[in-house]
Amino acid sequence: MRQALRLSTCAVVVLCLSAAVTVRAQDAKPDTEGFIRNWLMLAPFPIPESSGADEVDKKQIENEAALKPKAGDKQKVADKEATWKAVQAKDYNLDLNDAVGTPSEDVVGYLVTYVVADKEMPDLTLLIGSNDEAKVYLNGKEVIKFDQTRVIEKDSDKSDKVTLNKGANTVVFKVINEKNDWAACLRFKDKDGKPVTDIKVRLKP
Repeated sequence: MRQALRLSTCAVVVLCLSAAVTVRAQDAKPDTEGFIRNWLMLAPFPIPESSGADEVDKKQIENEAALKPKAGDKQKVADKEATWKAVQAKDYNLDLNDAVGTPSEDVVGYLVTYVVADKEMPDLTLLIGSNDEAKVYLNGKEVIKFDQTRVIEKDSDKSDKVTLNKGANTVVFKVINEKNDWAACLRFKDKDGKPVTDIKVRLKP
């Protein structure tokens, strides 16, 4: 009887530890500089050569601002269907070519993440870098657009006085590559210019 009880107790402990690991796996944090490294990615999709400035305003996905995928979801873009997959940046920026697994040129891709705040956080600055053109939506609202080619650098563009709502906030990051490298980075700073790190990052809505 005692042996059965011990086995039962061990099983409960294992289940509890497993649940804890699952919760931790769902929740990530920005890095020490505030850069978000955990994303859902849908890419690559071809666009006409040298058309990035035009394509950044085209909605390759209907109602792209309202995207709320999770890993494994299927998504149709034009006549091609692809699967959202979880990816993690090795540095402050996500190398999309590396995440895709092959160099891609004249393409568009989508990144989505869910930023979870324990309380409302007003008066933040959202900062991005991209190679090349990019557009960012926060909770369905366009907050940043860049329509030229460039190399990846930290904080190339910003949107001031943005608010993270209490709970989950959806970030949709559309990134176009014309030639060579393809990369993106994003972080939040507070009103004092300090990186926001006291938030969680999830890959489920």
